[in-house]
Formats: sequence, structure tokens, C-alpha cells
Amino acid sequence: MARLEHLNMTVSDPRATAAWIERVFGWRIRWEGAGMQTGYTVHIGNEDSYVALFTYPETPEAKTESYRTKGGLNHWAVVVDDLDATEERVKAEGFTPKSHADYEPGRRFYFNDADGIEIEVVQYD
Repeated sequence: MARLEHLNMTVSDPRATAAWIERVFGWRIRWEGAGMQTGYTVHIGNEDSYVALFTYPETPEAKTESYRTKGGLNHWAVVVDDLDATEERVKAEGFTPKSHADYEPGRRFYFNDADGIEIEVVQYD
């Protein structure tokens, strides 16, 4: 059996991104500190998996849309117990839920964070 341990993505402000992830998903910071020469990383998640949020002091903007870029991060997904309550927390952070759908195996919606990264939120019934 295999499982995803973590994903690592570049964001503009790891601490700010970790803060909203903590408020929306209830995860905790597992570690933070210097990374890759002059960069900075925050690991946020639970006991089993986490998201590594990385930045350099001078992180350039993405040049193209992720779905049209080889190796681009199209979105990442989180499974929640209460989709409606999570959506309210997403809205409270100032993000706009979109693309609501209800099909097997569960209900879902998407939103983009302040860096334009798309997150899928799913509830399996």
C-alpha cells in the first residue's frame, strides 16, 4: 500500500498560507524553518501527511496557467467531514467557492487562494 506523505509547493508567504489552512482545515504547523539556501518553509498538516509551503525571498510570478504547464500543480484536494461548514470558513477567509458538484463518490467545491492555487474540498458520504 502507498500513501501520499506530503506535497511541496511554492507560495508567496508560507506563514500567511499556513495561517488560513490552519483556520479552514484545523491542521497544525509541524515544522518551519530555513530551506534550500535562502528559502523558508512551513510544514502544515496532521500526524500522517502535510503540505510543505516554500518560498524564496524573490519568488517570481508563475508565467502560465497551471493546467497548460507540464509539471504544473493543477490543484490539491482535502477531504472534510462537513463540506458546508468548511465552505463557510473558506468564505470567512475571503476566498470564493466555485464549481460546486455532487457526483460519486462525493460532494465538492473548489476555490483559489491568494496565490491563485486551486484547492478542491470534498466530502464523502
